[in-house]
Amino acid sequence: MAHDGEATPLTPTTDKGRQATRPQRGKPHPKFDKEKGRGSGGRRNRNAEDAERGTVTSADGEVLEKALRYPKPQCALLMGFCGSGYSGMQIQPEPGPRTIERVLFNALVKIGAVSQDNADNPVKVQLARAARTDAGVHAAGNVVSLKMIVAIPGVKDLVATINEQLPPEIRVWGYGRTQNSFNARLVCDSRKYTYFFPSYLLIPPKPGSGIHRALMSHVERTPGAKPIPASDFWQTTDTSTEDDLQRKRSWRIGQEQLESLRKVVERFEGTHNFHNFTAGRDPKDRSCSRHMKKIEVADPVVYGETEWISVLFHGQSFMLHQASHNSASLLSGRRKMMTILVLSCRMGTPDSIIKELYGERAVLVPKMPALGLLLEEPLFHSYNQRVEAINEKFKPTDADYRPLIDFDIYRDQINAFKEVFIYKNMREVEDRDGLFDAWLRALDAYAGNDLLYLSPVGTIPDEAVITKGVRRDNPFREKRVFDATSFPDNGDIKKKLEETEDVDMEDDAPLDKRQLEETEG
Repeated sequence: MAHDGEATPLTPTTDKGRQATRPQRGKPHPKFDKEKGRGSGGRRNRNAEDAERGTVTSADGEVLEKALRYPKPQCALLMGFCGSGYSGMQIQPEPGPRTIERVLFNALVKIGAVSQDNADNPVKVQLARAARTDAGVHAAGNVVSLKMIVAIPGVKDLVATINEQLPPEIRVWGYGRTQNSFNARLVCDSRKYTYFFPSYLLIPPKPGSGIHRALMSHVERTPGAKPIPASDFWQTTDTSTEDDLQRKRSWRIGQEQLESLRKVVERFEGTHNFHNFTAGRDPKDRSCSRHMKKIEVADPVVYGETEWISVLFHGQSFMLHQASHNSASLLSGRRKMMTILVLSCRMGTPDSIIKELYGERAVLVPKMPALGLLLEEPLFHSYNQRVEAINEKFKPTDADYRPLIDFDIYRDQINAFKEVFIYKNMREVEDRDGLFDAWLRALDAYAGNDLLYLSPVGTIPDEAVITKGVRRDNPFREKRVFDATSFPDNGDIKKKLEETEDVDMEDDAPLDKRQLEETEG
């Protein structure tokens, strides 16, 4: 963006004054006597008088001072945030939950970037965002578009002034003028997300656990099926949960297993039917078709005692839950894709199961913890190319010049922010509470049929198929605690697991098309 601070002053106007002298289309401008303030009919117009005085007259005859109206050009705000403690990105009607946009909008009103006339409804300034996020989900980069007053009397550095009114976990990186038709959601053509997880999730399930027994039983009933991979890690099984976790943190992924991960992610790339990675969508619904441009599995990195792996998703159109529960949880798709990626490698599931999941048979796919999910940035390649061509006619100082939407300008600030507000929190929660291990143990305790498709057989068995309206015996239920990203310093994840209500994933409400569009990326 061109602006990360000072704005160019613009001339204030008053709508009333402008309307008083505006000619009607197709008619000559009415004559106006400036000295008498009378139109061609000779009658004194109260609005014209008010425009001269800079006042307005209320319905009961009270004369009030009229606020100056400053130009509010269409702009793009580049921002980032730590989502812990917030009910997602999108602003909600008052009195609504605390969201990122609500805090940002209030800050813009407070400094005068949004006028008091528009302070009651963000729709008046055409507020839109490039990507919605679930409650607690973080974003290193996101774009908000709106009509914004950029020349505010007494404000020399607009970005710094906005940030002064924001809590430290929400930052505006910069802003820029855009084309008048710019809408962050509609113009964004792809988005990047990263998911971080401890590599120990790839250790095969503990012998004797619920899921191990269920998968073993299914394999034994299937002629020619390969056995579940054994692991030297479980040579000793008579150990406590705490001892197991300590040993898991010292475990390191091998090159062969890392390459297996990279092979599986290739199955997600391209255009597919992702109905099994969202909530309540019919597989025949054309909106389930999405294009995944690229998925990259990074080399593992050790922080403290734990080895971490990151997976970067770059998709043209992500679906709901490709991150959660009902329309308030909008990014579970990435979390569900991560579940299949991690568990298939962990269980020795053939990567052919991915193709089966694109078929019409519906199955239950759990979500990995929200703690590991991060929106990296939305991308605007098509818009930037269009603007770049137009800008050839202008200089950067010209009024019609439009800067590109580019997060790289602020990369150092963004990386520093991620380390302090996102990565640090992620690692601290895992080190203190063992959140990912708690998720894995909750899953391993399940001995029903819903996850039998993860066996080494490589197909979806009839017992695992979900039929709409038909209740199943012993359905898998998730814990709401894994949708959270922040916990008190003295919090005990075990206690939260006991207190938190299970979620029946069949109760996830489907999104309407408008909500679904808001989640795309």
